[in-house]
Amino acid sequence: MTQEPMRLNKYLAHTGVASRRAADRLIEQGRVQVNGRTIYAMGVKIDPQKDRVTVDGREVKLRQGESMTLLLNKPVGVLTTRHDPEGRQTVLDLVPPQFHHLRPVGRLDYLSEGLVLLSDDGDLIYRLTHPSFQHEKEYWVQIAGRVPEPALRKLRKGIELEDGMAHARVRHLHKIPVEQRFWLDPQLDSRHAWLAFIITEGRKRQIRRMCQAVELDLLRLVRVRMASLHIGDLRPGQWRPLTARQRRAANAIKASKPEKRKAP
Repeated sequence: MTQEPMRLNKYLAHTGVASRRAADRLIEQGRVQVNGRTIYAMGVKIDPQKDRVTVDGREVKLRQGESMTLLLNKPVGVLTTRHDPEGRQTVLDLVPPQFHHLRPVGRLDYLSEGLVLLSDDGDLIYRLTHPSFQHEKEYWVQIAGRVPEPALRKLRKGIELEDGMAHARVRHLHKIPVEQRFWLDPQLDSRHAWLAFIITEGRKRQIRRMCQAVELDLLRLVRVRMASLHIGDLRPGQWRPLTARQRRAANAIKASKPEKRKAP
């Protein structure tokens, strides 16, 4: 079957080399060649069956067969990246070598824990990481002591950060579900409060900065959900492929359309 021409950045994303935005940067930097010719322009289309594409001199090809996506419960102190020049532990160190071609979907900082997706599905990665799709990400945050009502009201209203207004849906998490209780809060320490944050942005350390702005002392930050994909009963350091139900959920995510921006 003859394939339709494909935009070069989409092709690179589908090969698992980079997200579309990162692929655009590779093209701008002159690191991508098509049939031996360096490409600098955006929007170039290629024939996936006939054209030879290289990045930094290494040929990249579309993977045959079904894509692969793993759920991983990242512990604190593990980097959400494929490689670390300082030799620190990364999320790929937690999965077998046959999955080392997968890429983390988005970021989860060094001191945070919880759900990370590892995938070679370019469409899924693009829709979960591009801000125009507005897919929810849910975090459970343990706060030292009680949460004063004025601080909670400010969080719900939105916090002005140095890079703009940050919004989140925030509620008290009165009870940790059984599936997570055995690793998340086995003591159910009543001295500290839990809040659930739901955000659709992906700004660096957004929740930590929001809590800092209202003088809340954040003890733990755990991501439990990305769109409709939930961490379930995975223990820290454990991983598993998507179930059949989760694959259907991932297909629904891939079919999603960008949200229309509201008029100012």
